[in-house]
Amino acid sequence: MPYPRQLPATGTCRCGRVRLRVTKPAMLTMACHCHGCQKMTGSAFSLSLAMPADGVEVIEGELVRGGLQGEHTHLYCAFCKSWVMTRPAGIDWLVNLRASVLDPHADFVPFIETCTEARLPWASTPAKHSYAGFPAMEEYQPLVEAFAAEA
Repeated sequence: MPYPRQLPATGTCRCGRVRLRVTKPAMLTMACHCHGCQKMTGSAFSLSLAMPADGVEVIEGELVRGGLQGEHTHLYCAFCKSWVMTRPAGIDWLVNLRASVLDPHADFVPFIETCTEARLPWASTPAKHSYAGFPAMEEYQPLVEAFAAEA
């Protein structure tokens, strides 16, 4: 069964002013251990759902750019500043949605983990695939297919 389990799914930022509707299943679930994700989440890693951009709709509230003002666009609630999603540079058809904005979100298990070279020594995930950095671009399609087969 795909993530999210039921579509359409809904989600909110922490304060609830940003409301989302998800109409397509995730292509991949990921835990990123990079230092940026650690700092932006205040935790050991960020947990994201790689989603088709046309399957995620902001139905209420305003997202603003925040985080590191680099090549990727990190989007936050304009009011509570919760990190909602990231639009990776050069991949307009994809968004990385923070799993915690969806309700419920406890069953989102990372299929891959990235940037394990920066992983905190005590942090572990049940991810089936681990990468010191990021997978090579040609590795993503087989990962998406394997995730779909298991979801």
